Amino acid sequence: MTQYSDYFGPEGLRVRGTVLVVPGRGETRSTYARFGKRLAADAYRVRVIDAPDLDTGDLDGLAARLSEAAEGTAVDDGVVRPLVLVGSDSGAAAIAALLGRAAGGEPDAVVLAGLPGLAPGTAATAGTWDEELDVRTSCPAHRGALTQDPEVRRGSLDEAIPAAVLTAAYDNEAAVPTLLLVGDADPLADHEALARTAKSLASARLSVVHGAHHDVLNDLQHRSVAAEVVTFLENLRNELRPLITVRSSAW
Repeated sequence: MTQYSDYFGPEGLRVRGTVLVVPGRGETRSTYARFGKRLAADAYRVRVIDAPDLDTGDLDGLAARLSEAAEGTAVDDGVVRPLVLVGSDSGAAAIAALLGRAAGGEPDAVVLAGLPGLAPGTAATAGTWDEELDVRTSCPAHRGALTQDPEVRRGSLDEAIPAAVLTAAYDNEAAVPTLLLVGDADPLADHEALARTAKSLASARLSVVHGAHHDVLNDLQHRSVAAEVVTFLENLRNELRPLITVRSSAW
């Protein structure tokens, strides 16, 4: 039986939407406990699934698992919309590659965080665990969580994501609103390719997190990143019309 990690909003508040999180290479559901709790605190229903095994090429299987996970969150009136998929690393690549494939129905929006680059030269992992952590994050709490989790697969960032999945991710023509998140210190990112993809999509926003590494949802700037995701979710509920605009500012 498929297992999930679930995060619920404060008791008594109406659920504002459903968020399904897909981890990346080597990560576990526990990797996203902090992120899930933060979104849930704003009354979003959050469910984290297991990272996909892309070596099998089983994107249809992932689509089925996402559909099952969404249905499992349903209340009396069905799944609470908007339904938003959030993916990191290979999870982001898999979600992007799935867009436009009707299996399980399309989400209302997606968040693609730390999407790896297409070119082999974008790989920047190294041999030791400390060096892999340096690629992932500078956040002491996140480094500790990864180190202390016995199910985290060390060295996993050296595992290649199938080229067909990455190509489909960058070439997708999805119409759903897309928030792309990348750290400007992410050695695995191809910033030019991300910019081209963002411009090619019908409704996309590319947000660069200053000082953040590959694990952009969990790096030192995780509070600001979560706020960016919540702002996206709230604007999505408002037909992508910003709820706040800055008229005047000294910074």
